[in-house]
This record gives sequence, structure tokens and C-alpha cells, in this order.
Amino acid sequence: MAAELTLGAEEELHLIDLGSGKLSARAPQILSRLPSENYSAEIQRTTVETNTDVVTGLDGLRDEILRLRRGVIEAAAPDGVGIACVGTAPRSEFADFELTTTGRYGRMQEQYRLLVDEQLICGTQIHVGVSDRDLAVDISQRVARDLPVLLAVSASSPYWNGHDTGYSSIRSIIWQRWPSAGATGPLGSAAEYDELLADLLATGVIADSKMAYFEVRPSSHAPTLELRVCDACPIVDDAVLIAGLFRASVRAAELDIETGLPFVPQAAPVHRAAMWQAARGGLTGDLLDDTAHPRPTAAAHAVRHLIRRLRPQLEELGDYEQVSWLAETLLARGNSADRQRAAFAERGDLAAVVKLVVEETHGPAGGIPPAAPALRTYRTRAGDEAVGPGSRPRPAYESIVAHYEQLDPALVAERMAAVTDWTRTHGLTFGVDGEVRDFAVDLVPRVIQAHEWKQIGAGLEQRARALEAFLDDIYGEQRIVADGLIPPSAIQDAPGWCDEARSLPSGTVRAPVMGFDLVRNEFGGWRVLEDNLRNPSGAAYSVAIRQLMDDVSTAPRPAGMLDPSSLSGLLRRSVLPAGGTGALVSTGPGSTAWFEHRSLAEGAGLRLLGLDDLEVRDGRVLDRTDGTALDALYLRLDVELPDARDSSGSPIGSAVMEVAAAGRVFLANAPGNGIADDKAMYCNVPGLIGYYLDERPLLEQVPTYRTSDETERRGVLERVGELVTKPVDGHGGEGVLIGPAASAAEVAARRAEIAADPANWVAQEVVALSSHPTFVEGAGIVPAQAAGEVIAPVSLLEPRHVDLRVFVYATADGWELADLALTRVAPGGSMVVNSSRGGGAKDTWIVTEDQPLVVADAARQAAERLSGQAAVARQPAARQVATEQAEPAEHPATAQTEPVEHPSTEPPEQTAGPTGQEEVPDVRNRG
Repeated sequence: MAAELTLGAEEELHLIDLGSGKLSARAPQILSRLPSENYSAEIQRTTVETNTDVVTGLDGLRDEILRLRRGVIEAAAPDGVGIACVGTAPRSEFADFELTTTGRYGRMQEQYRLLVDEQLICGTQIHVGVSDRDLAVDISQRVARDLPVLLAVSASSPYWNGHDTGYSSIRSIIWQRWPSAGATGPLGSAAEYDELLADLLATGVIADSKMAYFEVRPSSHAPTLELRVCDACPIVDDAVLIAGLFRASVRAAELDIETGLPFVPQAAPVHRAAMWQAARGGLTGDLLDDTAHPRPTAAAHAVRHLIRRLRPQLEELGDYEQVSWLAETLLARGNSADRQRAAFAERGDLAAVVKLVVEETHGPAGGIPPAAPALRTYRTRAGDEAVGPGSRPRPAYESIVAHYEQLDPALVAERMAAVTDWTRTHGLTFGVDGEVRDFAVDLVPRVIQAHEWKQIGAGLEQRARALEAFLDDIYGEQRIVADGLIPPSAIQDAPGWCDEARSLPSGTVRAPVMGFDLVRNEFGGWRVLEDNLRNPSGAAYSVAIRQLMDDVSTAPRPAGMLDPSSLSGLLRRSVLPAGGTGALVSTGPGSTAWFEHRSLAEGAGLRLLGLDDLEVRDGRVLDRTDGTALDALYLRLDVELPDARDSSGSPIGSAVMEVAAAGRVFLANAPGNGIADDKAMYCNVPGLIGYYLDERPLLEQVPTYRTSDETERRGVLERVGELVTKPVDGHGGEGVLIGPAASAAEVAARRAEIAADPANWVAQEVVALSSHPTFVEGAGIVPAQAAGEVIAPVSLLEPRHVDLRVFVYATADGWELADLALTRVAPGGSMVVNSSRGGGAKDTWIVTEDQPLVVADAARQAAERLSGQAAVARQPAARQVATEQAEPAEHPATAQTEPVEHPSTEPPEQTAGPTGQEEVPDVRNRG
């Protein structure tokens, strides 16, 4: 009865035209040059399938896979074609499908239509020798609990039809459409399996026995048990890892059968949920554990737990050390889906993803050697913008990290001290609760790539147009209310409504200066977190930070960086579109952003005035100090203008409003703009874009619930502990509660607050935010060390959560994105970036040019590395990480040392409201 436990693999390989990066339908020509015993056609002419010889160990399987890949590479080279062993080819489109011309495939296309036409997918099937079919059927059901982990490890298909699907394995979701896909359900013997297959054939729904597309099945053509759930893996060692785990799982199931351990099947819906979860998140999100009542667990924890559970079988097969080493390597660098998304985030072009997967498929078994050494002590986390899997700097940061790497820690500390001296010398300060504080600036700059900036600009200019149209409408005809899209109560009862603002002339630009807070998720996608239209602050701080970096830092800079000093001219054109004399009207030195007021006024050639400096005479607003008539006022006040009074108590604000209503002075950032940027109105912005512009939003925003709506309120009250809740009129991060990080008492108190005053709150889903390396006191960078070398622990860079404030200005020529952005940094252990809550900032390097990519060059280089390479198994002595040493505490909440970080090991991934209006650092802002 014993299983043979031999190994084999079938790999489906996409054929890629190395000139265009698209699928190539050259399979018939390429297969004509290859031996049929190891190579065959698939349903689509853009795919070749390889079939290894039977081997007895993992090293032999690695050799076989490399041998067969090399054969396809050499046969395809004359046609300018390469291969990509991934679940979906990154640039594949529905129109790329070309059917292989056989009668069987023709019948399948006729019968299944769209299912066949969309089969631009590739998998890796692992075979384990189990010639006893009764045993194979029994084992196939018992190994089901391990399949989600194997799928997550293999996930390599995030892109489909030219888009990011949001899944790590969209291939498995597409595969599930087949009528015979999924689990078989309980079966007692091979006879029952054969009867099930006969019934399916009798229905006419499947055409032949080869279409038994079950997750695990007795092979239709070999005496093996066949694993069919996995995506194709570009790195050979990932496929070898899956083979090792699957074989050990088969052996464990066989031993359970031998000892008479009864099989308790998992409920089918729960198993489907576990498989879906693995396809959705891969190794980045949670998986479901293997308990009787599954609960979410960190993917890395699930992988290590599986290895620990299978250790006896792995040791029996001689695979434990190799599987442990391969698993830790995989967890450090991420699966293919993670790496593909990182490549796309770096370049914003699917050509970069094609280049990566072709290079990895053509490359050595262990993957392409990294270009930069790892940061030995950096706590890598998913979504870090500068440091990727394996603690290695991403390409845009390699030179920056190398620069700081060569600096002695004492010199780094000296530079940090110089930053503090610079801020004090230049008055780079902000105010909190009447106290003036130095503005904290970090030395490690943030890099925004050209494709990211283009996407951000298009999305925010669209958003600015829609918000300005809304302000003009809501203080005018109120068509959007009459059409029923927004109820009257949402306007009149909003904290930002200002009735006096209705007196301003129709068509007046009300918010020529807008600030937007954005966050970047772990996949590199940008989302708008908040709109700031009242007194958005931070632009002058961005200019000053660049000046500070010019004086203090010698870090190498990329070519084509935008110059933030262009802000002065842009601001002047925005405040004074028709020319003339303008003034920035400030609350004065007591304002939290007094530094910015002074800097902006000086740079843009605006007079810096307080309320006492204004005078209204003969229908004009004058500068009282010299009687000059003012054509525009850039308002940076802590109160709405109609309520403003000078030091004598005179209502100067209402007098200025009368002049503005007559069209004789332009108010930049007019009163009442707050109606467009409170947190309740934020929910409506996608609808505003559709209503006023007849366009779809170009930038997504965070899912937000209005507790004023009874239906949404009920859901929020049930989930306060899972959501981020904010007061509608909150500022500076005040009142924000991050549910997963809150105590039971805090959650209960917030639930009561929402129930008592529903209109005052909104709730948002927790969002996984990006992080960025930030120096701490005494910081230094420690590079990767030679094997066995002991290094003393030192202070180091820490990943800190960041957001991005970007500014859009209205000018006579239209809306313009400022050539700057302010990166705000949360303090350690926090997600609140507000300066008033201990946050700081970084210089933001916006790059305007991307270097071209050539897929063919990458393929050739990888093939050269592969050619002649000895596929030798790694020796145990070289395996420096074993499961027993790397495995953290069993419960994910205590897994503080886990190399692949999970949200449960740190505060939830959500910014608690960036600073907002008249801040960075103004405490009046809309946190």
C-alpha cells in the first residue's frame, strides 16, 4: 500500500515576444524543434507545456525543470521569443487568445465559449508517486487543508487583461469557472472516484476524463497524485519548495491512514473561503489557519506552521533543511505576485513586470541575485517604499542607501544635529497649544517616480475641478440639491457652511489653493485620504526642507527632479490672476503656521498683513499702513472672515466681505470652503466628479461610512473595533480612534458617542499604508555581513508610516499641480502624521523621467546566466535560517520577530488623519 513518493512536474509556460512584451502564438513552430516526450501543446498557441522525467528527490526535480526550461529558451530564441512561467502574462489581453488547432480543443471552444477564450493562464502541476489509486483518492482529500498555503506560495497572477485585479492569483479564480474545478467532495475509494467521473462524463458537461480539473486528483496519465491548484512559478526554487511541501503532506496523510486516524472533512464553504483568501492576498494578507474552526493568521506564520507540522515527514524524506531554507528565502523576497507589483510600482509600466518575470523564468534556480546588499537590521514590512523583500533597497533608493551606508554612525548623528541647528537658525517652526516647536525633518528623502506623479496630477486636477464646481453651485443655484443627489440638511447643517459666502459673485473661484492628503498602499496604489480647501498648509515647509537638504545632505540625487522653488510664481499667479497688488492676511505671529505665512508672502511678493492692517474705504480694501488699494487677499486666518474683528473689536471681516461681494477684491480661499472638505462631504466626492464633470474618478479614496445614515450607522456600531472613526469637524488628528488598536473601553465609549450624535462622525476602513525608512537617534545603517560574522547591535533606520500632501492651484491658464509635495512622517509606533501629534517630515524628490526598459536585453542576460549553470542543490551548511530558529511565537499577535511583518504585530495600518487645513502644522486642520 505504501506510496512511492517519486516526484515530477508539469509547467505551463507563456511565450513572450521579446520585442513587444506581448504573448506570442509561436507554440507550433517552437514545439516542432523539441522532443515530444517532454514538451507538448496546450489549449492556447501562446503556451508550451513541459513534463519532467520522474525523479526521486528535490535536487533532481530542480535539475529537470531547469533542463526543460533551457530547451524551450533555446528553441524559441530564433523567433525572438522568451518564456514567462507565471499564472497570467502581465500584458496579456483577451484578444491575444489563439486556439491550438486540434479536434479536442476545437470542441472545447465550441462547448465552453468564453471559458476557453479567456484561458490565457498557466499553472504548475506537481506529481507525487502514489500508484495505489484507493490510497491516492483517500490522500487527495486529507491534504486539502494544506492547499491554501501552497496556492499562496505560488501566487503569480495579479495582472489580467492589462489591469491589477486586486488578487495575487487571479488564475485560480478564473480556473474555478470550469464545471469540474474545485474539490471532489467526500469519496471512499477509487471506485467512487471513477463513478463520479463517469457521472460527469454522462452529463455531457465535461468532454473527457482529462477535464477532471479537481484541486488534487489521481493523475489521468501517470501513477501519481497530482496537485493542480498552483500558479506557474517563475523562480524554479519556489516550485521545488511547493513540491517538497506537497510530498510531505502526502506522506503525512499516508501515515494517518496507516494508523487508522479518521478523516474529518472541512465544510466545503469553509474550504472555498480558505482558497479564495489565499488567491486574494497571497503572502501579503492573511490566510485561514488549519484548525477545526479557521481564523485569520499571518501568511508567513501559516507557512512556518505547515513546515513545523510536516517536519517529521520532511526529515524522513531528507527535505527538511532544504524546504526550510527555501521557505525563508521565499518569505524574505515575497512571492511572484508581490515582486510583480513592486516592479510595477517602481515604473508604472507593465513592461517592467514583463521584464521581471521573463528574467526570473530564464534565470537561475534561486532567482536573480539582488543588485544591492540587504540592510542587516532594518525591520522590513510589507509596503515599505524604499526597502523591499529581503531587506534590500528598491532600485530608486539603492544610491541613497549606499550613501548613508558608507557614513560612520557618528557622522550620521552629526548630520542629524545639523538639521536641528538649521531649523532653529531659519525659524522652521510650528505652533501647538501656544507653544512654538522646531519642525522635525528626516534625512532620508522620499522618491516619487514620474509615472506616480503623472497619475497623482491627473487625479487631483480632476478632483479640484469638481470641488470648485460644487462650491460655485452650492453657494449659487444649488442644482445638486434640486436634483436630489445631496439632501438640503447635508448643506445647511454642515460645520463648514457659511451663509455669507452666498454673496460672492457667481463664477468667482472660491478655492484657488487646494491641498490633498494621499496615502500609498502596499501595492503602490495611491488613494486620496482627505481634501483640504480652507487653509491648506505645508507648501512653504516643503520649499524650506529642500533648502535644508541642500545645505546639510550630500545624498546623491536622481536626474530630472522638480524644483519646489517654483511655488512662489505659481502662488502669485493663483492669488493675482489679473495682476495687481495682493496681500496674505494672517492671524499673526500667534498662528500655528506663522513660518509659512511669512515665507509665502515674501516669496510670492505679497504684503503680509494682519486684520489691524486692513481698512475699507470708498468701496475698496486698503493697506492701512500706506493707503494702497488691494486687489486680492490670500486669507490665512484662524476664523472665518465674516466673523473676524480687529483688535479694537471692529467687524473688519464683514466690511471686507461687502467689498468682495461687489467684485472689488478677490478672496483667495474664500469663506465657506469648509463645506467641500469636511469628512462627511468626502464620501460624496466621487459623485461630485460624475455629476459636474461626467467623468469617473482617476484616484480612488478610502471607503468611508456616514453614521448619519441609519443603515450605515448600524454596520459601523457593530464594527467600531475594526474601523477608524473620526469626528466630522475634527482637526490635527483629534478624536480619531483606530479600532483595532483601541481598548475595549475605548471602543465602547466611541460606540456610545456615535449613537448619541450620529451626524458628528464618519468611519473608514483600515487601510494598509506604506512606510519609509526614518533615522532615529544615533542611527546608522548596517549592511549585510558575511556568513557567520557577528555584529554588534546599533541604532538604525526604522520604518515609519507616511502620507503625502500635494497642492493644486487655480490660475488663469487652468489648474496646475505644484512642483512639490510634503511627505509627513508619523512618530514611532504611531500612524498619526500630524506635527501636533509628534510627526515630522521628509524632503520629497519628484522625478520627471523614467529610463526605458528593454525586455529582450533582460531575457538575454538571464539566459546567459542560466546557460551552462550547474543545477546543484544547496548544501545544508549554506542554509543559515531554519524553521526552528526563525519561527516566532505561535500566536500571530506575539510574532514580533517574524521577518515578514503582519499587521497584527504592530498598530493597524491606518493613518489617523493627516494635519489638514492651516497646518502642517495648524491644529485647526481637518485631521
